[in-house]
Amino acid sequence: MDAVSPLPRLAGLRRTYEGLPLLEADLAPDPLTQFLAWFDEAVAAGLPEPNAMVVATSSAGGRPTARTVLLKDCSPEGFVFYTNYESRKGRDLRENPQASLLFPWHPIRRQVRVEGRVVRLSREQSAAYFNSRPYPSRIGAWASRQSAVVGSREDLDRRYEELTRRWPEEPPVPDFWGGFRVIPAEVEFWQGQLARMHDRLRYRLSGSEWIVERLAP
Repeated sequence: MDAVSPLPRLAGLRRTYEGLPLLEADLAPDPLTQFLAWFDEAVAAGLPEPNAMVVATSSAGGRPTARTVLLKDCSPEGFVFYTNYESRKGRDLRENPQASLLFPWHPIRRQVRVEGRVVRLSREQSAAYFNSRPYPSRIGAWASRQSAVVGSREDLDRRYEELTRRWPEEPPVPDFWGGFRVIPAEVEFWQGQLARMHDRLRYRLSGSEWIVERLAP
């Protein structure tokens, strides 16, 4: 007997989106201020991990990949996250320093999308954040050669235990680990609405000014 295709079940999965209208007149003059206002509302709504974002990168050859990481700072200069520089995203950003971020705040029927170029943080900035992390996370940064193939879970755990014995108190900052800043050129705010007639307002940087444009849903 042929396997039952999951597509009919998927086709029937739908929700009605309804939210307050997102109007141009309601937007802050710059995307950072607007983002922080929406972020505060996501926190107030009790969303789990409201700073979780999908980071999409591409290799020099155009092969895309995406993963979820945590936003760790946000300022007029851009959006900051930390990672192993030798991970796949680290290698991608070395070859092609452009990224897209997506904050999927589904429970409040909102999304924020960011596109821009990416720069490394200074060694001093990365060290300051690394030294503020809990001890287990600092050891974990050393123990995991992110994206590399490992023989087993036991090998990974053994490496972690070896490093806790090597540095029982203060592990140094790895030279292969640090921060990236995404400097936005576009920031889109998406608000779900009825009949899939969603509101999409995009800030686009033109010279030194932000232009606001409405996009069709």
